[in-house]
Amino acid sequence: MTSPSNEGKQAFDIAIIGGGIAGITLAIALINRGIKVNIYEQAHAFGEIGAGVAFSPNATQAMEVCADGIYQGFEKVATKNQWESKEKVWFDVVDGYHHDKSMGNQEKFLFQLTNELGQNAVHRAHFLDEMVKLVPEGVSHFSKHLDVVTEEEGGKLRMKFHDGSEVVADAVIGCDGIKSRVRQLILGEDDPASQPQYTHKYAYRGLIPVKRATEALGEENAVNAKLHMGPNKHILTFPVNKGETMNVVAFCTNSDPWPDSRHLTMPSKKSTAIKEFEDWGHNCVEIMNLLEDDLDCWAIFDTADHPLRTYYKGRLVLSGDAAHATTPHHGAGAGFCIEDSAVMAELLAYAAAKVNGGKVSKNKVLEATFAAFEAARKERTQWLVQSSRLNGDLYEWRAEGYGSDIEKIEKELRESNEIIWNVDVRQMAREAVEDLEKRIA
Repeated sequence: MTSPSNEGKQAFDIAIIGGGIAGITLAIALINRGIKVNIYEQAHAFGEIGAGVAFSPNATQAMEVCADGIYQGFEKVATKNQWESKEKVWFDVVDGYHHDKSMGNQEKFLFQLTNELGQNAVHRAHFLDEMVKLVPEGVSHFSKHLDVVTEEEGGKLRMKFHDGSEVVADAVIGCDGIKSRVRQLILGEDDPASQPQYTHKYAYRGLIPVKRATEALGEENAVNAKLHMGPNKHILTFPVNKGETMNVVAFCTNSDPWPDSRHLTMPSKKSTAIKEFEDWGHNCVEIMNLLEDDLDCWAIFDTADHPLRTYYKGRLVLSGDAAHATTPHHGAGAGFCIEDSAVMAELLAYAAAKVNGGKVSKNKVLEATFAAFEAARKERTQWLVQSSRLNGDLYEWRAEGYGSDIEKIEKELRESNEIIWNVDVRQMAREAVEDLEKRIA
């Protein structure tokens, strides 16, 4: 891997649009390699929507490739299953729908998904807080809503923002999430792939103090990760906040359109969530009862219906959810964003060394860099978008060819998770750099 140094300093001036997990991890990785970078974030401050997010072995590998501080920050806020016997468990998968009264508050165990790290959940905001500490003052710029990007005669890219301000850079990396403006600029606003699509799934999210969850559900269910399956719905529960809180995400599916495509969330009530799961098993009903009265209901959008044909155009490129917005049903979206950051950082470090050596044109090497990035990342990340969509239906016994056949569902989940978890991110980055070397030879 490229070691942290100043070899890339001033070779490039990189603009990152978006300061979520994708943007901030990439910025840290580039700063760690001596590359000049600025983050332009639409919001007035750094902030992550949502609550719990899980990271699997591929993601922690990618953190280490990006910068030591990222992994250290993750470890500081990560929460594992609280029982030692569940240390390697990602999720215990249970039947949340059927209930046998003779089993008390125990649901029927179906199967167990494990990996070398087990469940590693963080609160998104807490993780981002740790990342912000690694970004030097002056790198981040807020209330910057990108409108257009144009190329100047000298080769610089000029960004114009909604507030009337303008800046220039050598390249623009869109880490601006599921509603990416950079995606629209690359593909064209009329391209169906430029907008995410509603998956007809929505989720109620909540946080429950573990003490209350333990009283209602028993300790095992309150402090370890569970995936509660059932028809047309499923619930994820897992510990966050060092085991003090149980994170709840309750998914539902129907054929209705989402009421407002401009907003991915809308206010709801606990009573609505209770009604959604009123015919489910004891534990799932109890989980709904434990939620706060006021809830947010989250629409689940992705880019599966219209996969992106390209991730870059000239010196504009997409990374993270902007390139491959996925549903959360693999628990891998944020981890894949960090994989992107690791590969992109290694590519740009190699490219910067070439430019500083005076051997290549800056603009040409940047275009080659983004071509190599797409070649390294597009197949894997687009696979995730499709596989995650399938997972959401597997959990709800509605996937064509699987139904409620638990044996077939288990086999598919194990195989797809192995693709995510059992990867060598360092080797992935090395191969991308080797490809770039050939492109600019």
